[in-house]
Amino acid sequence: MAVHDRLLAHYGPQGWWPADTAFEMMLGAILTQNTSWTNVERAIASLRADGLLEAAAIATIVGAGATTGGTMDLATLIKPSGYFNQKARRLKAFAGFYLAHGGESGIRCLADPRQALLALHGIGPETADSMLLYALDMPVFVIDAYTRRIFARLGETPPDASYAALQEYFHARLTPSVPLFREYHALLVAHAKRHCRKRPLCAGCPLQKRCAHARGAAGALDGMPPDDFTAHRPHATTGEAGDPMPDAAAPRRGRHAIHGRPWPGFREG
Repeated sequence: MAVHDRLLAHYGPQGWWPADTAFEMMLGAILTQNTSWTNVERAIASLRADGLLEAAAIATIVGAGATTGGTMDLATLIKPSGYFNQKARRLKAFAGFYLAHGGESGIRCLADPRQALLALHGIGPETADSMLLYALDMPVFVIDAYTRRIFARLGETPPDASYAALQEYFHARLTPSVPLFREYHALLVAHAKRHCRKRPLCAGCPLQKRCAHARGAAGALDGMPPDDFTAHRPHATTGEAGDPMPDAAAPRRGRHAIHGRPWPGFREG
C-alpha cells in the first residue's frame, strides 16, 4: 500500500472509468485495445451518434456490416480506433453474449464470469479484468503495460513476469476492494503518463526514493561531465502513443466515471 498511498497523495483521486453506462465501458475496453483513448472517444462518439451504444442495436446489425437503418457499417463507425474490422466483429460478438446472459447482472452471476469473457473472440485477460472491475464491480486487479513497467523499475517484480504472476502479486498484498483496485490502477496509469514513461522523467517523481531504476540511473550519471548528463536526461515533453486506458487525470466535461464521482472538467488524451 506504500506505493498506492504515495501516488494518491501526489496525484489525488482519479475517479475512473469515463462512461455513461456499464455497457459503454465494456465497449470501450474492447475498442481501446492497441490504440489511444483519444481514438476510442472518436469511435464511441460515432457509435453514439448512430444510436449504437446499446447492446440490442449492435447485436442486430446485419452481419458485420450495415446497421439496421442502413446508414453506415459498424467497422466504418469505429475506424478511428484502429483494427476496425476485427473490433467490429468483437463488438458484435460481445453484444450477443451480453444480451444472452441478461446484461451485467447476469454475467456477474455466472459460475466463472472471467472464464466466460475470456472464451469470447478477441477478449484477453486485461480486457476481461477491466470489464470485471469497472463494469461488474468485481475486485480483480487489472494488469497493463504501465503496471508492469512501474513495478519492474521499482525492483518489485521481474520485467518478464506473466500476467497471472503480476496479478497474484497484487492480490496477495491488497485487501480485495473494488474502489481500492480501481483507484490504484488509475493512479498507476497517471504515474506512467507523467513520470514512468518509456523514457522515464525521474525529476519530481513521487516514487523516486524507492525506485531501483532511478537509483541505478543516478549512479550511472555520477561523474559524467555536464554535457553528458544533459544528453541522458529525459526530455520533459516526451510522450507515448497506444495508451491502454483513458487518461485518468484529463476528464471530459459532462461525463461520469462508472459508479464514481462526476468528472469535474474535461479533455482526455
